[in-house]
Amino acid sequence: MPTINVVVWGENIHDRTKPEVKSIYPTGMHGCIADALNADPGISAVTATLDQSQQGLGEELLARTDVLTWWGHAGHDQVEEATVQRVQRRVLAGMGLIVLHSGHHAKIFTRLLGTSCDLVWREAGERERIWVCNPGHAIAKGLPGTWFELEHEEMYGEPFGIPNPDEVVFLSWFQGGEAFRSGVTYRRGAGKIFYFRPGHETYPTYHHPSVQQVLRNAVTWARPEGVAAAGCPNRTASIEPLVRPGG
Repeated sequence: MPTINVVVWGENIHDRTKPEVKSIYPTGMHGCIADALNADPGISAVTATLDQSQQGLGEELLARTDVLTWWGHAGHDQVEEATVQRVQRRVLAGMGLIVLHSGHHAKIFTRLLGTSCDLVWREAGERERIWVCNPGHAIAKGLPGTWFELEHEEMYGEPFGIPNPDEVVFLSWFQGGEAFRSGVTYRRGAGKIFYFRPGHETYPTYHHPSVQQVLRNAVTWARPEGVAAAGCPNRTASIEPLVRPGG
């Protein structure tokens, strides 16, 4: 099976400006995620960040990207419309998209889903238990049981302003009592989308083995399948003979 080419995109804002984040992720959250993905010999992951030329996501790079992962928070408003359009075109053409944590408010996510993607939140460092709703799903492959826990995380709670998902793979319960659809899938055009909730920057979530396993699984699941139709071609030649009125 061909290698899956992944771009791990991150804002690289908290990573550079918050000492507590730098201490947890010395190479940035994007660097940690890329390292976790590259542990799979079938995945080749590189990083891209908001502060780079073309916001790290130029046409040439996107053209050879099978799956894009997206972590955003403080810089949502800095993402240019041209960047959103480039990514949207590639997703509709078949590129996979994995949206992480506060990326629920990313312009590309709300554009593709067509809803507010609002939610309830609380940052209290509480325990999160992530239940596997569909143990047979490819994204849940290899997990050690029907649930795993993160000792400290930011709470996200319902209602979650998303369209009804194609699939709910994970459901989170929080120490404060809330529940949340924390792993959901969609298809848009020829592309597959997976939203995965955990990943607040001040907690070592992306070092957790089960979180890393989910990300590797999600990349494999989201890889392109087949070839998307190009535009709206005019089919001048019919497949069957045409019977014209009066002919």
